[in-house]
Amino acid sequence: MEKQAEGRRSRPVPRVLIAAVAGCAVLGGALALWPWERAAAPRPVAPVAAPGAQALTAVTSGVPAALPDLAMLIAGREARVRAHPEDAQSWAVLGTAYVEQGRRTADASNYPRAERALRTSLKVREKGNAAATAGMAGLADARRDFRSARTWGVAALKLAPKRWTTYPLLIDAYTGLGDYKAAKKTLDRLLELHPGAAAVRARAAALYRDRGWREDAAAALSDAAAAAGTPAEQAAWLERSGQLAFERGDLEEALRHFQAAVRLDPDQRAAQAGQGRTLAALGRTTEALNAYRVALDKQPCPQYALELGELYESLGMADAARAEYDVLGARVQDEVAGGVDDDLVRGVFEADHGDARAAVRMLRAEWRRQPGTEVADALGWALHMAGDDKGALKFAMAATDTAHGGAVRSALYAYHRGMIERELELAWPARRHLQEALRINPYFSPLRVPLAKQALAALGDPPDEPVPTGSPSAEED
Repeated sequence: MEKQAEGRRSRPVPRVLIAAVAGCAVLGGALALWPWERAAAPRPVAPVAAPGAQALTAVTSGVPAALPDLAMLIAGREARVRAHPEDAQSWAVLGTAYVEQGRRTADASNYPRAERALRTSLKVREKGNAAATAGMAGLADARRDFRSARTWGVAALKLAPKRWTTYPLLIDAYTGLGDYKAAKKTLDRLLELHPGAAAVRARAAALYRDRGWREDAAAALSDAAAAAGTPAEQAAWLERSGQLAFERGDLEEALRHFQAAVRLDPDQRAAQAGQGRTLAALGRTTEALNAYRVALDKQPCPQYALELGELYESLGMADAARAEYDVLGARVQDEVAGGVDDDLVRGVFEADHGDARAAVRMLRAEWRRQPGTEVADALGWALHMAGDDKGALKFAMAATDTAHGGAVRSALYAYHRGMIERELELAWPARRHLQEALRINPYFSPLRVPLAKQALAALGDPPDEPVPTGSPSAEED
């Protein structure tokens, strides 16, 4: 069967990639404010919080921090460790803050700094240093090194089993490794330890979303936003609410959440990119392009560059798309220099916009290291684009079949599976999964939605006969 425009291709676009998404866990431990961080006063008045105190509370409580306050915290801790290089706790806080800054700014050069600070803390205090040990777990999560994140996270829990901020780091590690039972077990323990924290509710929402429990996820995020302690934290949970609403195709609700997040925290660039994504789906193209540009100007995340490039491509603006892909490529080099494992995102980009066979090589290696749902979907699609549809279907089923325990109810994953099945002339399941993709989110991609509709039209209406026994659609999940 002849492919649509989304079919296999290999065009001379630079080998670039998208950054890991979805968000890196915030690190930290329960550290108290140091005496020298409180302003001295000549008369008995209320103490003045030291610069960066709010960021200290945030990063040591496992929640997002505001960028200006975070910068003050980092400056203060840098000065502190210069004057007192044996202060293990300050080194741990500094490393934690660097990771948060890297996450908020998409600047991976923070990660080597974070590693130096955290390892210095561990060297200064070799035993019982749970804060620095958990910090290393969070750093590994940020770099998409989930095996190391699991090792560090388990070690941190042995040192401090009731230190609840370590549990989200382990959940991210288990999810990245495809160990969904361990992720659920870790979440259950986290909910026992600290059920009321906003960050815990947001973490629960992420797992609910991954399991397809979108109503539960939305409720948990709403509770998290209501319980947030700072504008930056509330903005982060509102951004995730907007993302969840977009994923289910509720554009107006998504836009409201994204706009509210930016009002609370103008540095919430993920919400600005979310506005771009949503405005594009609403047909407000000029506003969408402006929103993406604002997000990229302050947080040059490869993910945003990819989305903007594909939006340009959907509009027939090939030169503008190529320019964004070039930006993406430059940002990827920075990610790799910062120690980020980008084989997954590199493979995702290569499969659609570059060398599909190279994508297969990278993603096979990634699957051996970290067999999560994202990797299953990406490898399946890369195999399809490289011409191996039988091999592709196995991985597409792993990404979408709930029997595997880690499937995500994703419009993109359903689309990928449907297109693979269509190429294999499995008309029933292909029709089902393409319809499912458009039912989950009719706006999931400006490039792929038209192709899904074209493929459905080519498949036509189903025949009146029942589905044959033993056919793939009769054995659906």
